[in-house]
Amino acid sequence: MELSTWLTFFAASWAISISPGPAAIASMSAGLNHGFRRGYVLIFGLVLGIWTQVLIVGVGLGALVAASSTAFTVVKWLGVVYLVYLGITQWRAPVRPWVALADAPVFVSQRAMILRAWMINAFNPKGTMFLLAVVPQFMHLSQPLVPQYLIIGVTLGFTDLVVMAGYTALAARVLGALKEPSHIRVMNRTLGSLFVIAGSLLALFKRAA
Repeated sequence: MELSTWLTFFAASWAISISPGPAAIASMSAGLNHGFRRGYVLIFGLVLGIWTQVLIVGVGLGALVAASSTAFTVVKWLGVVYLVYLGITQWRAPVRPWVALADAPVFVSQRAMILRAWMINAFNPKGTMFLLAVVPQFMHLSQPLVPQYLIIGVTLGFTDLVVMAGYTALAARVLGALKEPSHIRVMNRTLGSLFVIAGSLLALFKRAA
């Protein structure tokens, strides 16, 4: 991949990462519930999800998902159900004022956080469709494809690590200042509702004709 091509893709990857979506909601939820240091672990799962999508597109399975109505529907509804599940879980999350977390933290295993985040990005057919539409514009088919996919995967992973860190830090800093249980409850339900809305929007998403 030529430097000029990579720089264009690098700029585009920032726009991709910054645009609000389930990953951003998950990052803010992690910052609210676990603080920045523990919440940031979730972002590695998001990146693994992105790499899974790049791998799916790279080996040709993305085209299968795009062409097969059954495969597309299965992947889509897995994503919908999972996002709605996350929304209900966040909505029903116990009210824990941030000031109490330092003395009595509620730990969630890092493996569980990473798996949760991986599923958010891996089971998202919109991501597959997006990569199928965008990635070929930056590929040189006459050159080896594997190195190009590696560069694309690393670039998307890097920008997501930085951008989602910002979302997590914002939640941990701003929302962490909340002390009233009613405020925490409102934020939990707001984030939970955003998950459900994201799932609903995914349910409406259709394959390109």
